[in-house]
Amino acid sequence: MDGAKLDGKTVAEHIVDFLERREVKHVFGLCGHTNIAVLAALAESPIDFVTVRHEQIASHAADAYARVTGKASVVLSHLSPGLTNCATGVANAALDCIPMVVIAGDIPTHYYGKHPHQEVNLHADAAQWEIYRPFVKRAWRVDRADLMAEILEKAFHLAESGQPGPVLVNVPMDIFSEVIPSDSFDRIRDNTRALKKPSIDDETAGEIVEALAKAESPVAYVGGGILLAQASEELHAFVEHMGLPVAHSLMGKGALRDDHPLVLGMTGFWGTELVNQSCLNADYIFAVGTRFKEADCSSWYPGYTFNIPGSKVIHIDIEPQEIGRNYPTEIGVVADAKAALRVLNRVAREMYPEGFKRPALEQKIAGFRADFKARNLEMATSSVFPMMPERILADTRKALPEDAIITTDVGWNKNGVGQQFDILTPGSILTPGGFATMGFGPPGAIGAKLAAPDRVVLSLVGDGGFGQNPSMLATAVELDLGIIWLVMNNNAFGTIAGLQKAHYGLTYGTTFPGSAAAPANGPGYADIARAYGAEGHRLSAADELLPALEAAIASGKPTVLDVPMINNPTPTTGHWNILDIYSPDKEVSHVAT
Repeated sequence: MDGAKLDGKTVAEHIVDFLERREVKHVFGLCGHTNIAVLAALAESPIDFVTVRHEQIASHAADAYARVTGKASVVLSHLSPGLTNCATGVANAALDCIPMVVIAGDIPTHYYGKHPHQEVNLHADAAQWEIYRPFVKRAWRVDRADLMAEILEKAFHLAESGQPGPVLVNVPMDIFSEVIPSDSFDRIRDNTRALKKPSIDDETAGEIVEALAKAESPVAYVGGGILLAQASEELHAFVEHMGLPVAHSLMGKGALRDDHPLVLGMTGFWGTELVNQSCLNADYIFAVGTRFKEADCSSWYPGYTFNIPGSKVIHIDIEPQEIGRNYPTEIGVVADAKAALRVLNRVAREMYPEGFKRPALEQKIAGFRADFKARNLEMATSSVFPMMPERILADTRKALPEDAIITTDVGWNKNGVGQQFDILTPGSILTPGGFATMGFGPPGAIGAKLAAPDRVVLSLVGDGGFGQNPSMLATAVELDLGIIWLVMNNNAFGTIAGLQKAHYGLTYGTTFPGSAAAPANGPGYADIARAYGAEGHRLSAADELLPALEAAIASGKPTVLDVPMINNPTPTTGHWNILDIYSPDKEVSHVAT
C-alpha cells in the first residue's frame, strides 16, 4: 500500500483537490469513522472545514451559505445517524431549490450484506443512500473508485443547473482510502464549471410584452426563482418600463426593495388587503420563478388571493413541472429568470420605447403603505413588556444597515417579517419556505456570515426555533462570528398555540410553563449563550431593545438577545385550508395566547 501511494493519491485527496479547483472555500460537517480520510486530506487544504455539534446545523448552515454565494455548498457527513441528522436541513434546501452537494461516508464495500457497525440494513444491504431519494435531485452510491471524478462533476452540475437542489454522493469508507492514479480527475479538468442557462426567443418575448402592454390591470407575481437566478436588476428594469405592480410569494420577498413604489407586498394567508385584492382584480398575472404554493395562494381558494381561471397567466420558470401545476397557464415558458428578463427588457424597449407609467397606481400603493404604518404605529412604538412583536420588528429595522442579512425561522419572525419588515437589499433575507423548518434560522446565520463576513448578520427566531439546536453557538464562538440571535420569546410554539386556542380552546402541548415575562424553570437563553462563550442579554423593558441591538452590532461578537414577547397572531387577510379542517363553516383563525 505504501509503495502504491507513491504513484498516486487517495480518493479522499483527489476529492479535496477537485473541490479546490472548483474554488470551494468551506465544507460543513461533523466527523465520523467513515469520513476521517477526507478530513485528513482537508487538513492540508486551504478549504476550511466548519465543524458543528449536530449535523442538522451543518446542512442548515450550508443551505444559507449557498443562498448567499449563489453556488453549491458542500456538506461532509458520517453514515447512518450522521446522514439522518443531516436530512432535515438537506430536505429544507431541496424544497427551497438550494444547490448543495452532500458527501457521505458509508460502510466498507467488503462488508455489504454482513450488517456492520451503524449500517441501516433492515430492508436492504448497503442502501443508506436511498434514505435521501425522495428529496435530492439524485443520489449516487460510489462502488468504484475510478468513477468518483465523473460522479463529482455530475453532482455539481446537477445541483446548480435547472431547478437547483441538493444531491448526495454516498461513498463507502474503503473507497475514500483507495489509492488511484489521477487520470479520471485529469480528464475532467477542462470541463465547464457551469452550464449555460436556457433563455427565450424574441417571438415569445414579443408575445408576452404585447399581452402585458394591452392588459388593463396586469400584476407581476415573482417568487424565489428571481433570487436564485440573481435577476433582481433585470426584474427592476422590466417592471419599471412596463409599469407593472409587483406582488411576491414568501420566498420572493426581497426580489425588489420593499420600498419600491411598485411593490405591493407578499400574497396569500399573511398578505395584506392591497396585494390580495390587486391580484384578484388582475386580468394578467406575469409570474416568474414561482410555484404558486399553498400559503401564498390562500390554499388556491378563489376569491382570496387569485381568481384563476379568470385572470390569465404568463408563467416563466426553469422547471417545466411547475408551469400549470396549480393554475392553468396561457403562455408557459421554460427559461432561466435572468436570461428571460434580459430578452424581455430588450424587446419591450424595441416595441414600446416610451414604456408605461401608472401614477394613480403608485399613489394608491403609497397611500396604502402610509395607512398601514399609521394603523400599526401604536403596536410598533408600544412600551408594553413583554414586547409587542411589531415593536421588535420596527426597532430591528431601525438598528440594521440596509444590506444586513436576516435569517428567519417560523412564526412571527417569518410571517410577520414577510408582511411588515422592509427588505432593502435584494437577497438579504433567508427564509425556510417549502419545509418551513423550525430551527433553520440560527445555524443558517452561521452559513450567511461565513459567506459574507463583512455584512451584519442577524437571526430572527422564536424560542421554539432557537431551542432546536443551540449548540450552533459553539461553532460561532470558535470561529469568532459576530452574529446576533434575537430570540422573540413568547414562551411557546406561538403560532401553533394561537391556532389551537382559537379552534380547541386550549394550548395543550404548545406552550411552556409560566409566561413570557416569567417562564417557570425554563431555559435562560442569555445564560446558555454565555455558557458557550458568547454574549447573552435578557431584556427587561421594551426601550432596551434598540440600544442592545446597536451595541451588539458594534461589538462584533456572537450575541444572543432574549426578548420576551406577547404572543399576538400575525394579522391575516387571506385564507388557509387548515382553518376549514379544524372549524368547518366557521370564521375562525388565530388568537393571542
